[in-house]
Amino acid sequence: MKRTRNVKIVATLGPASDTHEVISALYNAGADVFRLNMSHGSHDEIRAKHQIIRQIEEETGSTIGILADLQGPKLRVGVFANENEQLVEGADFRLDLNDTAGDAERVCLPHPEIFQALEPGASLLVNDGKIRLKVKECGPDFADCVVVTGGVISNRKGVNVPDVVLPLAALSDKDRADLEFVCELGVDWLALSFVQRPEDVIEARALAKGRAALLSKIEKPSAVQRFDDILAVSDGIMVARGDLGVELPVQNVPPIQKRLVRKCRAAAKPVIVATQMLESMIESPMPTRAEVSDVATAIYEGADAVMLSAESAAGSYPIDAVRTMDNVATEVEKDPTYTQIIESSRKADRVTVADGIVAAAREIAETANIKAICCFTHSGTTAVLTARERPRVPIIALTPLVKTARRLALSWGTNCVLTGRLDRFKMAVVSAARAAREEGYAGPDDLIVVVAGVPFNVEGSTNILRVAPCDERLIFNTDPE
Repeated sequence: MKRTRNVKIVATLGPASDTHEVISALYNAGADVFRLNMSHGSHDEIRAKHQIIRQIEEETGSTIGILADLQGPKLRVGVFANENEQLVEGADFRLDLNDTAGDAERVCLPHPEIFQALEPGASLLVNDGKIRLKVKECGPDFADCVVVTGGVISNRKGVNVPDVVLPLAALSDKDRADLEFVCELGVDWLALSFVQRPEDVIEARALAKGRAALLSKIEKPSAVQRFDDILAVSDGIMVARGDLGVELPVQNVPPIQKRLVRKCRAAAKPVIVATQMLESMIESPMPTRAEVSDVATAIYEGADAVMLSAESAAGSYPIDAVRTMDNVATEVEKDPTYTQIIESSRKADRVTVADGIVAAAREIAETANIKAICCFTHSGTTAVLTARERPRVPIIALTPLVKTARRLALSWGTNCVLTGRLDRFKMAVVSAARAAREEGYAGPDDLIVVVAGVPFNVEGSTNILRVAPCDERLIFNTDPE
């Protein structure tokens, strides 16, 4: 399906969106990539959603991306004898490894690795930061804390430790099993939760073995501090503002989001802005004005994609939420200010032939009356480099590999078309012209820019650019090769 916008929409599937009818409606409303949350649902349920997406892909003739989001190491307190307790500001409270039921003075925290890393003065945040504890004294099996912010603490609430890098395994046993399952299933992207260091990504890449691209979720202060190193070993990034806003002062999150998006754009790696974008639409058919502005801000910053979580997974209005996001994106991209912001923030270190070729393609397309940039790509690199330029004209990515086309569903402005394998540049130009006409981007009297690499079907060989007519007769008459 031809989209009228460049930014992509990621929709999370869940109990509100687990049927063919609803998932198809989400796609028609504007979803480009579907997220499978491995924190919820059995493997059988995940497999069923995957099969539905692929059925819709076949029915529509369009490639659809699938993102599997691994749960990551979850830190939770144990249980309470009364199921919950009220913690009062200024009171003492102990966390320990004793697995007996907790009370108003203590509870089990069954994670010895936390105690190994804690130091006096460190903060612990419980239940998304609603309760804040400060460590007074600690040892290998306990932490005596003072309650800084009180509230109700109940069974198995999550714990965040923002002040230290925890010596946790990058992937839990569940994550490893889920990773193997979804890779065999055939997902296109793997999202890694609670990444702290580049080694976490490297470990996951060794397990994925090229079967899926890796997207690192930035949701911990340590990941922000080592972002450049994490970006270098990742295929994409998600700015996961939920946990990031818990572990950092909330006022720090917007400037961090802006910096990370710009760094991803410069590196030509897709970036998703996620969490609570249209949160009120879980229960309301209309978003708040602030939420609309939040979505618009991410688009003005140049994010490749914006994401819906509970809004589409468990909300009462999943289709309306996608349609709203689509409408916001379409309207923002019509704004002349959007073009000015995107072009003024265009920054990339162009050091390769491919960098120069795609930059020239964008310059030519915006100087002459060019209708589209058509790039032939094997691995997807040419397409993401072209997307980094944020051209004013559509990008048509032509590839013989369905795997590549599905991964590019996450990249800004890319419209993927599957082609046969080609070995001559003239036939590539003919294929590009045909695709531009058939997809409705150009007419027979229009011009396109064609970018490719010779020899064909070799990754990283982008080295040729041609301005070509969309009339195949003119291509054959003007090119003797």
